[in-house]
Amino acid sequence: MSAVRDNTAVFEKLPVPKAVLTMAVPTVISQLIVLIYNMADTFFLGRTGNPLMVGGVSLILPIFNISLSISGLAGIGGGALISRLLGEKRPEEARRVYSFCVYLGALTAAAFSVGVLLFMRPLMEALGANAENYGYASSYAFFVIVCGGIPTVLSNTLANLIRSVGESKKAGFGITMGGVINIVLDPVFMFVLLPDGMEVVGAGAATCISNCIACGYFIATLLKMRSSGGVLRLTRPRDLPEKRSVAGIFSVGVPSSIATLLFDLDYMVIDKLMSDYNDVALAAIGIVLKVERLPLNVGIGICQGMMPIIAYNFSAKNIKRLRDTKRFSLTLGLACAAVSIALYEVFAGYIMRFFIDDAATAALGTRFLRARVLATVMMFLCFFHVYLFNGFGKGGYALFLGVTRWAVFNIPMLYILNHFFGMYGIVWSQLAADVLTVILSVAVYAVYERRGLAGLDTGG
Repeated sequence: MSAVRDNTAVFEKLPVPKAVLTMAVPTVISQLIVLIYNMADTFFLGRTGNPLMVGGVSLILPIFNISLSISGLAGIGGGALISRLLGEKRPEEARRVYSFCVYLGALTAAAFSVGVLLFMRPLMEALGANAENYGYASSYAFFVIVCGGIPTVLSNTLANLIRSVGESKKAGFGITMGGVINIVLDPVFMFVLLPDGMEVVGAGAATCISNCIACGYFIATLLKMRSSGGVLRLTRPRDLPEKRSVAGIFSVGVPSSIATLLFDLDYMVIDKLMSDYNDVALAAIGIVLKVERLPLNVGIGICQGMMPIIAYNFSAKNIKRLRDTKRFSLTLGLACAAVSIALYEVFAGYIMRFFIDDAATAALGTRFLRARVLATVMMFLCFFHVYLFNGFGKGGYALFLGVTRWAVFNIPMLYILNHFFGMYGIVWSQLAADVLTVILSVAVYAVYERRGLAGLDTGG
């Protein structure tokens, strides 16, 4: 029996709660580990008590997330299509799609890394770097983005593609392994191997090496899966998928990448506006923007685990299982978001002091965090609806919701509330904008469900 046939049980036969948890739990764990290793740099740099180091490294978070958006182009676009092709019982076309996505991910990652290298100074200045923190920001970007860009993008691309055939545990293990290695290497490079003042270089080097190791794991895993006769086998570069398949990759991948880019642009605007106040405010919001991603990454992990099941059953026209999957995933995500809000409100002060010893930064960040975390439920609902449309292969809907969320609601709200309420207006903008986005998302999905799903078979 082929690996493909074995893996379809999670899409077709397992009880929906077990199927969603089988796919989502490894993904959530890997998302949390990624978040932890991103925060590890901030944590260890916070031990220096130097807000300039923390602020400089925080400026690179949006660029790092842009590299992840590149992986979404091939990984999410291709992964969703592979799951739908398996639902249509077309493994040969799925194999060609997989190969195309691997080549696409490698080429786009290389182009992005070269671009960052060539335009380092204007890019750092556009993000809000000044004469005091530019050296820290550019050093970190060199190791994490320029040197580590290709393995970072490929690791995340391959994880999405592996997850698309039901192998969520293998995908989650690779991402988790890279994160754990980074956490271990951080203090070694920062405080043992390199001299005082080189902590940012040490953090960047540790991140680069860990992503290279994770990428090596994924390549080895795929070679092993290839020998078992599964879908994930590279074809020759000239063996292209059908034109409609290429269009299908980009119809989901491009909206996913654009939405992520706009998400990062939102973070860039936050950093830029906050840097106009002082370095303490910039360091505080830099920590908050990382810490608030814990519940967000849990929600994204649930959505990423859900999406292949949604995509497979959409193509297989098993709408009952699709709706059951949607309902369970929604309930699970909302419950996690509610618990996160309660915990953050209680422990915000302890969390901030855990990351930095500077009293002023910790006090300001505590107030920021308690306000920002209130948007967690709304943020999950925004991503949830986008991932549903990605699973359906309806990238136009996902693009509309993503662009509207960031370009129409979030970013303008930042400038408006900053003008009237100062730095606290920046902090509250997320909740205000996402309330509007959720109302729009629910309305758009209700219209699509009546029109797009009504004609499909409800068998299963």
